[in-house]
Amino acid sequence: MLLLFFLIAFLVAWSLFIGASLLADRSGFSTLAELMVFLGAISPGLVAIAMTAASRGREGVKQLVSKISFNNPGAGWYIFALTFIALIKGLAALVFFVIYHTWPPFGTTPWYMMLAALAVSTWVQAGEEIGWRGYALPLMSKKFGLALSGVLLGIIWAAWHLPLFYLAAADTFNQSFPLYLMQVTGLSVIMAWLLWKVKGNLLPLMVFHAAINNTKDIVPSLSEKSASPFNFNASPIGWITVVLIWIVASYVLYAMTRKPAAKLPS
Repeated sequence: MLLLFFLIAFLVAWSLFIGASLLADRSGFSTLAELMVFLGAISPGLVAIAMTAASRGREGVKQLVSKISFNNPGAGWYIFALTFIALIKGLAALVFFVIYHTWPPFGTTPWYMMLAALAVSTWVQAGEEIGWRGYALPLMSKKFGLALSGVLLGIIWAAWHLPLFYLAAADTFNQSFPLYLMQVTGLSVIMAWLLWKVKGNLLPLMVFHAAINNTKDIVPSLSEKSASPFNFNASPIGWITVVLIWIVASYVLYAMTRKPAAKLPS
């Protein structure tokens, strides 16, 4: 079932992403292309719900969706989810200053616009999180343990985004996919740990995911576009960010492997 989920999730999303790329150009997306990208982005959750409905019926779907819970796991976890990537970016800027004796470029988006986008985006992230960490990660953790599953899911999750690196209207167009792979895998490990700590509640994970998407450009990591995504031509801030993420990811990997019984609710 797990392999079938990944195959269908890739097939559906890649078909939509590639279709959108055929409808878009460098000036931007058409309305239809934007809709296709949106449907591709939420498709892991839709595939997970469809497969759960087929195998476990309405009760199974209800149990899967109920992982988005308003039961309070502790305000500290929401603060962590909201601020993690912003703090990493701030620290990356400080490291950059120490190395280069000048500050990197900072983003210009006002904080209140970031918060507004984050509030809307949090609910959109259900489309990915129900699939990746509501459906797939608990099944993977039973086979491989939670720590290794976080790494494996990160690799899969990054690869799922690959068509967007060939989509001229996307901000990932011909950016460094190897850098992205390392960053997403590190974040996946941290998200697996967070999901364990909040006892399988997807809502803090949705906040974490939305915060990544909407606060990462406090200190932008984008570099000059290369001829192909498979390059290491990334900005210094991009590399510093990845190193800092993996310092945290290494610690939580250690924390999870110290607890062999660490597992997620089914």
